[in-house]
Amino acid sequence: MSRAEDIFQKLIYFGEDAIDEFIINQQTEELFLDFKQAVSVGKNFVTLHRDDRKNLSKAISGFGNSEGGVIIWGVECSRDNEIGDVAKAKVKVKNVHRFLSWLENAISGCTIPSHNKVRNHIISCDKNGDGFIATYIPKSDLAPLMSTTNGAIYIRSGSNNVPAPYSVIAGMFGKRPQPNVELILADKQIKVLDNADEDLIYPLNMKNPPKKYVKISFAIHAENVSNVIAREIYLTCRTVSTGSEYNKIRFTNLNQMDSIPGIENQLNLITKPELRLPPRGIFKFCNVDIILSPFAEDDLVLDGVIGADECAPKDFDVHIAKNNLRSFVAKALRNSKNPDKLLNEFFSEFLINME
Repeated sequence: MSRAEDIFQKLIYFGEDAIDEFIINQQTEELFLDFKQAVSVGKNFVTLHRDDRKNLSKAISGFGNSEGGVIIWGVECSRDNEIGDVAKAKVKVKNVHRFLSWLENAISGCTIPSHNKVRNHIISCDKNGDGFIATYIPKSDLAPLMSTTNGAIYIRSGSNNVPAPYSVIAGMFGKRPQPNVELILADKQIKVLDNADEDLIYPLNMKNPPKKYVKISFAIHAENVSNVIAREIYLTCRTVSTGSEYNKIRFTNLNQMDSIPGIENQLNLITKPELRLPPRGIFKFCNVDIILSPFAEDDLVLDGVIGADECAPKDFDVHIAKNNLRSFVAKALRNSKNPDKLLNEFFSEFLINME
């Protein structure tokens, strides 16, 4: 997960509390974050005010041509001579749902080419309809983006969107597009099984093996979300700790892949030389079984990385503290008739995506 997306997810999850934290901690505007007050107020406006549109256009161009960023609408900034522009106070956006509609309508016309991956989220809304909005602008695959307000191409420099120098623009035009491979977890399942089921994972000669266990299964897929062909796509997974001698992590169905020998508890996969993944293409790396017993003496930790040739790698991590591991398995053994809720809990709470 990129820094910009991390900020956006924090605002979605914590809401207005995240803004309060920014103000208390005197959060500065920085490479991935901008604070803006909305000018589009009152009842006489029928579209986004030109100043708000100008700020939006510059931000989409600047963040989109750089590494992405977030605008928080409804926060006043003040200048601190030592640390820069800091969040000072909340100034709510009037009629936040109307302002959201104006933002959505304006986005496609703010840059050439348009950035179709910009997302908006209402952080909070009070009883009067006023509140705060976050605009997430990811890095664009179609850079450079030119602002339509003044024809300039911006990049993010520190806490400002500044016109790009000629050499930077020339580099953008001459740069070969890079693939972008994302991790997808599919075919998720959870089952509560007896020790006698399937392949008898606990040998009969083991002292006091668990009578039941929880099996979480999923497939690891790779998706090429760029507009160029991806080659030499790879996946590495390392089991740092299973959490218990009774727990297991297994990888199966390594189709279309070359498996490179590694150290114990590590999986190294790379696609065969002839395999090419077209834009928007998806293929399957392998299946994963995480087998959990009621016993946990340590945390369960699995980390991995996915990527491709000339593509920035993406890290992911499954980390379950031993107390949470015991609690989750006990809950799964009691409530095996509600698998969707258990699966959602497992993948939303214990899977961490990083970039």
